Amino acid sequence: MSAPRLIDTHAHVQFPVFAEDRAEVISRALDVGIWMVNIGTQESSSRDAIKLSEKYSAGVYASVGFHPGHVAPQFHDAWEKESVAEEVFDIAKLRELAQHPKVVGIGECGLDYYRLGDREQVIGSGNEIKLEQKEIFRAQIEIAKDFKKPLIIHCRDAFSDLIEILSPVTHSLLPSPGVIHFFSGTLEDAKALMNLGFYLGFGGVVTFAKAYEKIVREIPLERIVLETDAPYVAPVPYRGKRNEPLYIEATAAKIAEWKEADIAEVKRQTTQNAKDLFGI
Repeated sequence: MSAPRLIDTHAHVQFPVFAEDRAEVISRALDVGIWMVNIGTQESSSRDAIKLSEKYSAGVYASVGFHPGHVAPQFHDAWEKESVAEEVFDIAKLRELAQHPKVVGIGECGLDYYRLGDREQVIGSGNEIKLEQKEIFRAQIEIAKDFKKPLIIHCRDAFSDLIEILSPVTHSLLPSPGVIHFFSGTLEDAKALMNLGFYLGFGGVVTFAKAYEKIVREIPLERIVLETDAPYVAPVPYRGKRNEPLYIEATAAKIAEWKEADIAEVKRQTTQNAKDLFGI
């Protein structure tokens, strides 16, 4: 297989929503030089990502992790296979999965305080959940350190705590310690995380949310990677549809527009960034 033209650094093509046409979705991407990393969110989806990667000699990779949203026992994403009530965090199993040769990262892991106040009515103290999220995140940082793999970090409404956790440990991780997926922080957050060596991931939301423009313009292209977060958040002109790796082209075009850069250079640099990050 020839070198990639683009890399979708964050997709979930292993999710059941792709069950009917998964091979076709992947072929549509690979046929035009788009590679992908399918991201685990709990043990089951991590195993599924690995199984899917094994079907391809190149171009399809996996990560393994435990999404912070799953710390709340009532959390359920209808596009995932199982609710977290049927599965709890098991560090031993995650360490086992992390050793697979097609696993290129640890995550999706991190902190998610979004709507935590609403959940408190059902699941108790928000502080207790925050503490458990932090504990599980730190455990996955240790896995990344031990197996020399980058972190794939989910962070929502929690950047201060995220930076506080990462700052003292980044020196023990890889030179490129990971990526902040679907970056939604401030420019100051971006600068702090880039100073720690992290890449920032941007997806389809940039095609319809102008609030991202200033941050994208300010961040060096050398620190940006592209993603779809498929099946979520399809870009214009596919809004409202199930997202897929092929649609990453639209995100690349918007990044090029905002940075007043040649789209070929945006594709080349972000792809090189992803290759450097994941070692692929």
